[in-house]
Amino acid sequence: MRVSVKAAAKINLMLDIIERLPNGYHSLWMVMQSVSLYDTVAIERTGTGKIVLSCSDSRLPADETNLAFKAARAFFEATGIVNDGVAISIEKHIPFAAGLAGGSADAAATLIGLDHAYGAGLRLRALHKIGLTLGADVPFCLQGGTMLAQHIGELLTPVPELPDCFIVLAKPTQGVSTAEAYRLCDSASNLRAPDKRGMLDALLAEDLSGAARLVGNVFEQVIDVPERISIKAAMREYGALGCCMSGSGPTVFGLFELEEQALACAESLRSIVPEVFVCRPVEEGCVITP
Repeated sequence: MRVSVKAAAKINLMLDIIERLPNGYHSLWMVMQSVSLYDTVAIERTGTGKIVLSCSDSRLPADETNLAFKAARAFFEATGIVNDGVAISIEKHIPFAAGLAGGSADAAATLIGLDHAYGAGLRLRALHKIGLTLGADVPFCLQGGTMLAQHIGELLTPVPELPDCFIVLAKPTQGVSTAEAYRLCDSASNLRAPDKRGMLDALLAEDLSGAARLVGNVFEQVIDVPERISIKAAMREYGALGCCMSGSGPTVFGLFELEEQALACAESLRSIVPEVFVCRPVEEGCVITP
């Protein structure tokens, strides 16, 4: 039996750090949005008794360090289902180390695929519990859509959907260390909080322009990504309603009302950064496909 699952990337329309927790994690306030840039994860039962993983991008590990592999192992441990052997293949389209939750999306898709392949019938809450052991973004990637994510990301509250629009993603070449980003935020004394209430009000009013104007990410105040300034300048030149870095970066996204603006911007950005995508907001994180 083969199960194929599309796994959506995410962007952070807003990200604020509330406090550093005693366990070293951080309490966050995020508005997260699934977008139509997908990896595809295929699950097949093999009868070998082993977990075997393959990936279309040779730069990524295809062993037990891959988050999808860890997700499979966690699924069998949590459910008590005997692993009679599974082959997991990942077709990568979401850039890795980009602030787009590509690894978390693959892990979420693996959990969904295994639940379907083995007929486990786990409720979403149970999948969230397994997912949280793998990473803070996995519960959101399981559910998707437009969500307010709080604490370390496991407290998810549906909020009104981002109005349909066109989203340009541009990933700079320079990577960002998430641990270093948090360290810099912890040591900063004057971080400006984004307008959290304003963002929720704009979404409630289905006000795309208002929400786009309020996109914000505290990491931008401490992380230096050289291409970010030129990326944002190009996005604004082509009519972006708002632009911001996603997660701990380095990907920058711009929200556009018109497709022609987004496509023209993307074409221009390809002279600045190698990885550029045009997508739209979507309502689900993982979708089983025929």
